[in-house]
Amino acid sequence: MIYLVDLTPQERALLFPKLGEPHLALLEPLSSRRRSQTGEVLFGPETPLPKLYVVLSGSIELTGVSNGSEASLGILEAGQFTGELNQLSGRRSLVFCRTIVSGELLELSRDSLRKAMQSDAALGNILLSSFVLRRTFLIANSVGDAVLIGSKYSGDTLRLRSFLARNGHPYTYLDLDSDENVQTALDQFSLLPGDIPVLICRGQLVLRNPSNVEAASCFDLNAGIDQTDTYDLVVVGAGPAGLGAAVYGASEGLKILAVEGNAPGGQAGSSSRIENYLGFPLGISGQELADRAFVQAEKFGAKISVARQATGLICTRSPYVVQLDQGEAIMTQTVIVATGSRYRKLNVPNAARFEDTGIFYGATFVEAPLCQGDDVVVVGGGNSAGQAAVFLAGFARHVYLLIRGPGLQNTMSRYLIARIEASPQITLNVGTTVQALEGDSHLEQISWREDATGIISTHRIQHIFIMTGADPNTDWLSDCLATDEKHFIKTGAEVTDVWPLKRSPFPLETSVPGIFAVGDVRAGSIKRVASAVGEGSMAVQFVHQVLDAQW
Repeated sequence: MIYLVDLTPQERALLFPKLGEPHLALLEPLSSRRRSQTGEVLFGPETPLPKLYVVLSGSIELTGVSNGSEASLGILEAGQFTGELNQLSGRRSLVFCRTIVSGELLELSRDSLRKAMQSDAALGNILLSSFVLRRTFLIANSVGDAVLIGSKYSGDTLRLRSFLARNGHPYTYLDLDSDENVQTALDQFSLLPGDIPVLICRGQLVLRNPSNVEAASCFDLNAGIDQTDTYDLVVVGAGPAGLGAAVYGASEGLKILAVEGNAPGGQAGSSSRIENYLGFPLGISGQELADRAFVQAEKFGAKISVARQATGLICTRSPYVVQLDQGEAIMTQTVIVATGSRYRKLNVPNAARFEDTGIFYGATFVEAPLCQGDDVVVVGGGNSAGQAAVFLAGFARHVYLLIRGPGLQNTMSRYLIARIEASPQITLNVGTTVQALEGDSHLEQISWREDATGIISTHRIQHIFIMTGADPNTDWLSDCLATDEKHFIKTGAEVTDVWPLKRSPFPLETSVPGIFAVGDVRAGSIKRVASAVGEGSMAVQFVHQVLDAQW
């Protein structure tokens, strides 16, 4: 057995710290002691809800599979412990754990682990820091139970890569377009090119072009979530507003389930870099921010279900029922709607043909490498478009930023405007609209019109990023909640004309008592990440008041 990576002693100490006697004493009442025998497999990827183990004597080894080969991740001795982020979520382990030298272990359940982390801040920091670092290590080294075979010209390949990446699930990617050995993998499972993309789950289950729901099920991304329970609060949507509500609600003892149709982070999760969010002077990507918030929410006990789309809301009386796309019905005393908004699609012929095969709605490290050395177009004049243009300039040969208006001063932050003006790789085209998209299996050329001259020009460009306007994700609500003419949800003083109770509606409360709307989906909201997080946390205070009144 060889080590997967030759870590320095300092790096290994960060990944596998040792707990001292005071911390072991704290864990003892929450755990049980057990003997482990040489060669015994304590857990592996097939073990549901694996326990966390702390070595008291003897030694155990963690091993993982990376690019088809098994390698050692580390040998744990007295005071060291197993676990990574899946330990909090209840998902299956991504690694194997075997006993090397027989000895004695402390064994903790997920609930006991969470109690330990919340009861002692110093211990919680040691455990959580190592969990995060271990997940980062696994992702960086493609250690796990997922292999994705695909093509850069396949929209479904990009969808699955984005889904796995945004849910923090490590995977090995085999590219049909550049890897000569991919055919060997195809032959092993009797797969044909028409089956692409193919997701190999846990080394045995082969899924041909699976949906996100099927991928989530294959990897047990929703393990440990009881969807038959009645919750204090269900948060629909896990963007910044929904995650804010989940963190604050769970930290205050509410029984919370957050339901997310894709992956934590929402629209903000596709932002390449946010530089004006309080507390991050060097900036932070939307994905990093979402990952940190997700871990915080799970640390406090919130349950977050991914790839579960809300399809309906029964709001005639409490407990309310949130209906999901797989037929589940979640009961809850209160609801926070945080489903956000989506970028509008291009109103040009053939646009639907090129979704994810040339047209993109987010610029992250999943999409950007596809543009390496090519020209790209970004459409939009807001901060998201500006962030995308600056980010993509680091990959593309040239970035054309198209806006309909006369300039960026009224729609974009000054720091982004300065970056765009200073970059020789970005050209701003004002008063410009996309007229046509052309190509066969993928986008091959784009035509746009300059309003001032009426000139239409055609360019051999294969990638266009759309970040224009936004429509609220409220279709699933039917007529349950009052909305404005653009279908954003009305709240507070705006619903007094249809309010059914003697008391006035709380700020952020919708036309139905106990149901709140926060973030971009709310009428009149400020479309900023900080505002969304603030509204999510603020709504929780009103949830408490509603619940207190019910009891």
